[in-house]
Amino acid sequence: MPLSLRYFCVYIFVAIAYLLPSFVLGDIDTELHILKSLKLPVLLTALLVGFAIACASAALQVVLNNPLADPGIIGVSSGASLMAAIFLFLFSSLGVFTQIDIATNSMYWMPLFCFLGACVSGLLIYILAKKIGRSTSSFVLAGIAISTLFSALIAWLYLIAPPQALQSLTFWLMGSLAYTNVNSLAVVAPIIIVASLALLGLATKINALYLGTSEAVLAGIDAKALHGRVFLLVALLVGVSVSIAGSVAFLGLLVPHSIRRLHGHDNQTVLLCSGILGAIVLTLCAFLNEYLFSTHVPLSLLTASLGAPVFLYLLFSTAKR
Repeated sequence: MPLSLRYFCVYIFVAIAYLLPSFVLGDIDTELHILKSLKLPVLLTALLVGFAIACASAALQVVLNNPLADPGIIGVSSGASLMAAIFLFLFSSLGVFTQIDIATNSMYWMPLFCFLGACVSGLLIYILAKKIGRSTSSFVLAGIAISTLFSALIAWLYLIAPPQALQSLTFWLMGSLAYTNVNSLAVVAPIIIVASLALLGLATKINALYLGTSEAVLAGIDAKALHGRVFLLVALLVGVSVSIAGSVAFLGLLVPHSIRRLHGHDNQTVLLCSGILGAIVLTLCAFLNEYLFSTHVPLSLLTASLGAPVFLYLLFSTAKR
């Protein structure tokens, strides 16, 4: 059985475990309504966002030649979150957009704002890294600086926002699967599917980057154009993911490391399996929120709590070799 199919079977098992109690524990008609209006959107969001973030992170780590190149750590997610927070603040607190019919179509505008935020943060990181040396460590340092700045701006918005906006701003800071709906998924799902397929299609070319930029050029790969396409796809995937699930911590760092540790470095395997494992992790988070906790636990809190011990184990097991 192909490796990716094994991971997909695990995802199906976790998804069934999340959905099945709806048919067993309550009134069928009521549970079917809950299933269609609440649980299925959450499940689809976990699938799309988990796949997008993990797959994008796996590609970004190779392109930057740095294992710490997680969209959250290098600032791409914070740029998307900042634009989402600004949009939300202007919409819900100040009413700026109510006169120009943007508020009623926020499901269409929010992904655009988040994508622009991810692109702006990526551009700032690239410019800053180029100024300080353009090495792989420069990108991480620049990303940490941009991420800290944008996180501070979000915190200021959180501080000055009126009480009715605080809960929504917390969602953008910590992430959640509970705020999605069928309409927003109808907008975001095609974008994530097309961008993910495009990124998976670049897997063979991304493999050439392991040899270094100059060796990739000798192998017939336009490394500069490849970098640009990967950055654009990563910004798109992260931006639209943030628009429906907020900022998700640690997922993009943990999942690709786990796949490479278990199955090697071929990106035709790493990108696809990372995406599926990312979907499994977020679906597991949805399961825990639904059946274990009496209150909704932020997504980033769950991913960090589940992922940190696994990541520490991977680090220690690698160090012993």
